[in-house]
Amino acid sequence: MKLAIVGASGLVGQEILKVLEEFNFPFDELILTASKRSIGKQIVFRGNTYTMCSVEDAINSKPDIAIFSAGGSASKELAPRFAQVGCKVIDNSSAWRMNSDIPLVVPEVNGHTIQANNHIIANPNCSTIQLVAALCPLHKIYGIKRVVVSTYQSVTGSGVKGVNQLNNEREGINGEKAYPHSIDNNALPHGGDFLENGYTTEEVKLINETRKILEAPDMSITSTVVRVPVKGGHSESVNIEFENEFDLKEVKSNLAAFEGIVIQDDPANNVYPMPITAQGRNEIFIGRIRRDNSVKYGLNLWIVADNLRKGAATNTVQIAKYLINNQLI
Repeated sequence: MKLAIVGASGLVGQEILKVLEEFNFPFDELILTASKRSIGKQIVFRGNTYTMCSVEDAINSKPDIAIFSAGGSASKELAPRFAQVGCKVIDNSSAWRMNSDIPLVVPEVNGHTIQANNHIIANPNCSTIQLVAALCPLHKIYGIKRVVVSTYQSVTGSGVKGVNQLNNEREGINGEKAYPHSIDNNALPHGGDFLENGYTTEEVKLINETRKILEAPDMSITSTVVRVPVKGGHSESVNIEFENEFDLKEVKSNLAAFEGIVIQDDPANNVYPMPITAQGRNEIFIGRIRRDNSVKYGLNLWIVADNLRKGAATNTVQIAKYLINNQLI
């Protein structure tokens, strides 16, 4: 088993290595690569020192699985080249997500969509992953009519630049900017680029990816993406209108039974999900579970997950495990 990490030196790449170690992921050879300026750098993993190689060397090694976290343009160029040598590519960027021939996968939700002939598998947007995990068991039972989601997203979702801007502002340093305004002590209703319809690219991703993963192309969804000055993870306020009546206790038990979900819902004792406690965790946390009495079959949820973990690194490693466990490589 040859495993390659493309983009191993970035925030998500480093998190992928942590998750691989925690999961005791099986491989015989580990190939690490990133940009040209990273060639020759050394990374210690499981007590062994690995030297970052060139992308060409990584392709020539013919890995069985390559986990990509190198950005959309790199993925568009390189993923097909890895696939041509028989490699299964799991890509973290948005490059392939809405391609009808490529599965967009959260394993516990729609792992069944991966076929043996799929050589590129897309990892969803971080906000989408935690949303669909919550919606999936509820949609199957009650039928979802409409979803309204507002996100409160960590600066880590903008990579090192976002983290550096927040740190610099808190220390009074005038450094490189990831955002058009200050992020410290602020909230920016701006994720990605604005489109002609007033939505942003991040908001549209959340809508379209959710429909694809849940195999519900006509589901009514609207979203607002907000960047907030936290590092621990992404939070989402989610309002759901069902087609059918539901029992609140049953909703909680169905969510709790779903793989990867942890219920934290005891507001009387100040127990609810928070990014500061989700940081470094692989689970999706759900709380503030309550009826929306303004509509007939309405429900409110508060969903939190570490966007570098389940929103990126953990989900890609879980896809890789799914490939191995189901003999798809």
